[in-house]
Amino acid sequence: MNDKTTSTQTEPIDRGFHAKRVSYQKAIFVRAVYFLVDSIALFPIVLISILSRFSPRPIEIGLGPVPTINSKYHKQALERVGYTCETFVYYTWYFTDDFDINIGRYCPRAFGPYIAYIFVLFRYKCIYTYFTGGPLGFTTLLARLEPFLLQLAGIKTVIMPFGGDVHVLTRGQNMLMIDAYAKDYPGFRHNKGRTEALIDVWTHGADHIVSGCDWVDFLYYWDTLMLSHFAIDTDNFEVVQSQQAPDKPCEPLRLIHAPNHRNLKGTKHILKAVEELQAEGLSVELSLVEGVPNTKLLEMIQSADVVLDQLVIGWYAMFALEGMASGKPVVCHVRQDFLDLYIGTGLLEPDELPLINTTISTLKDTIRQLALRPRSELHEIGLRSHEFVKKHHSIESIGKVFDNINREISLRR
Repeated sequence: MNDKTTSTQTEPIDRGFHAKRVSYQKAIFVRAVYFLVDSIALFPIVLISILSRFSPRPIEIGLGPVPTINSKYHKQALERVGYTCETFVYYTWYFTDDFDINIGRYCPRAFGPYIAYIFVLFRYKCIYTYFTGGPLGFTTLLARLEPFLLQLAGIKTVIMPFGGDVHVLTRGQNMLMIDAYAKDYPGFRHNKGRTEALIDVWTHGADHIVSGCDWVDFLYYWDTLMLSHFAIDTDNFEVVQSQQAPDKPCEPLRLIHAPNHRNLKGTKHILKAVEELQAEGLSVELSLVEGVPNTKLLEMIQSADVVLDQLVIGWYAMFALEGMASGKPVVCHVRQDFLDLYIGTGLLEPDELPLINTTISTLKDTIRQLALRPRSELHEIGLRSHEFVKKHHSIESIGKVFDNINREISLRR
């Protein structure tokens, strides 16, 4: 990394249990301990679930417990169409702690699933959660019974993927992705059977299933297909045109890349391409941002000319949306079969997607071409990108989809 590539990291990054090369024995031990506790707790949990049916629940929708950035945007989307809702977690990740209820403040994380489940029983009429499961998702036996338990309680469930919760790597065809997972999350290999089981459990037991993104590679059923369920508040983003000469290229071209897992995002290929272009004398700078709170990251995007998203998975995610909402051109690898699916189902018009498509092998040429294009052309791509996000991922557009889902499951008529 040279002096034209800056690296920013303000927080130590804890990528969780699977980021370590956990032994199979340790993984089995954790599951066995939870199985023992689950067996003891099963009868009381069933009884409390039944009794909770007769208790008034003050909030229509709970969003959790996985602590994703998108929870707050989903909450805004649901509130925009008139629902009462809260975000709840029992642990957090480094990039945000912006949640309404953090049960982990009041109990050890190991007991979080059980306390969170009882909390949910008496508070929400419906939960929006992921294929890792609701509050009982980290347990062993109860995780597989959770859809049944929530049905006993009379609580509706809307299930969505977020990534690793559905990535059964033997189902996909992306060898680069398998290699990246092995490097970023070696402990993930122990989770294949559990991930498959939870996909099956929720596919059969959820009231409604949402899919999209690259997740379609790993699921075999959905009720609603979207480009992705990611939402963003476009009202908070302003598109600003550079005051420098619009008919001249950016000098230097300022790139930003913010990987939460380097191999899955293709970071080493980005570093290599930028260093080679700099060695050729091209005026290009890269900001590599890791472990930074989301509010700080959004400020840093404003200072960039181009956002570099991900090169391995084959579709865009939250960082790309933040870049597009900011009016920045976004470089990302887009798999043709995904593009064909979303055009074929009518979710996209041909040539509507404003992403600058690239691959590991073409990235260097892509950056070179961007560095030579006039600022006005980059600004035009940024404007198209902003409008794309408003159409497909704004609070209003996602809120309409969620409202239709809620009416379909009779949460509201």
